[in-house]
Amino acid sequence: MAKRRKKSARKSLPRGRRRSVGGNLASMSVEALIEMRDDIGKILNRKTEQLQSQLAALGVGDAGRGKRDTSKMKGRKVAPKYRNPKNRSETWAGRGAMPRWMAAEIKAGKKRESFLIQKGK
Repeated sequence: MAKRRKKSARKSLPRGRRRSVGGNLASMSVEALIEMRDDIGKILNRKTEQLQSQLAALGVGDAGRGKRDTSKMKGRKVAPKYRNPKNRSETWAGRGAMPRWMAAEIKAGKKRESFLIQKGK
């Protein structure tokens, strides 16, 4: 049974510009390295365009463009809903962990509704 060879990475470079991939990059001139980098960039751009057109054909759309399905309110300040009657500067918007002052008051028997901030004031 004959062994199959892997396809060479050199075939993707244009004719006449093929270089030995296994060659020592450190021995290449700066100009040759820059030219190789440019060739690789062109090839990668072409492949990217092909993949994006395939994704568009599948109806995926803007896949990989950094758009996420996150809430628009994430990370924004929200108006407080609750206020500590003992210290009026302590408020809580009702998000995240319950503040210690409220947990202590609820444990003492008060209800959460008793700390609500009245909208009409």
